[in-house]
Amino acid sequence: MAELEIKTQQVSIQSGNLEIDSYLAIPQPEGIFPGVIVIQEIFGVNEHIRDITRRLAKQGYVAIAPAIYQRQAPGFEMGYTPESIKIGRVYKNQTKAAELLSDIQATIDYLYTLPQVKKTGVGTIGFCFGGHVVYLVSTLPEIKATASFYGAGIANWKPGEEGQATVDCTSEIKGTLYAFFGTEDGSIPPEQVNMIETALKQNNIPHKLFQYKGAEHGFFCDQRASYNAEAAKDAWPKVLELFENEL
Repeated sequence: MAELEIKTQQVSIQSGNLEIDSYLAIPQPEGIFPGVIVIQEIFGVNEHIRDITRRLAKQGYVAIAPAIYQRQAPGFEMGYTPESIKIGRVYKNQTKAAELLSDIQATIDYLYTLPQVKKTGVGTIGFCFGGHVVYLVSTLPEIKATASFYGAGIANWKPGEEGQATVDCTSEIKGTLYAFFGTEDGSIPPEQVNMIETALKQNNIPHKLFQYKGAEHGFFCDQRASYNAEAAKDAWPKVLELFENEL
């Protein structure tokens, strides 16, 4: 389809006593569109995440990127340096599954207040830590489609819950999940990818899992040294296919 004109703005989402800064992109032709939540990497809602949000809006989705580090570091946004990785991981390790679930539910509730948004379920897409978070929150009832990109730790860690793993929540996933991995991702060993795929199959979760030969962690981000144009070009239509079919 031809790309739509869009409007972007900063908005605030209420999650309990917390106000979450969020980046919102809405198609401009009058109409009602599916909602999609974009979840950041460890680097915050930076230009890469804003770009993904805009790209989705141009395809006919009301897209929003909430700052999932709002509790730890309001306004946090960094590029892709070794120091950024160090800081971003510190904040990641301070997150808690219950708070992430609550904040994403609040984001869904916010989307449903917008007259442009369909009220029949939303999609999510996440990268890096966001790839982990979207797997976690795919257990929320309103989430019908999940695109998880190279979410490290799904198989052996759950935010804020020692001894737990997010993969153990797989049976609670409500919709369809697409997972994207690079075969050269040093953050996600092949055995962990296999654990995720096994859990999805054993629990009869509608899913597709894609592995890109030679691709590293962060392969979808054109601002990272690990960007793999071929893999990214192949993955994007699959994301759009997922959302078109499920939302």
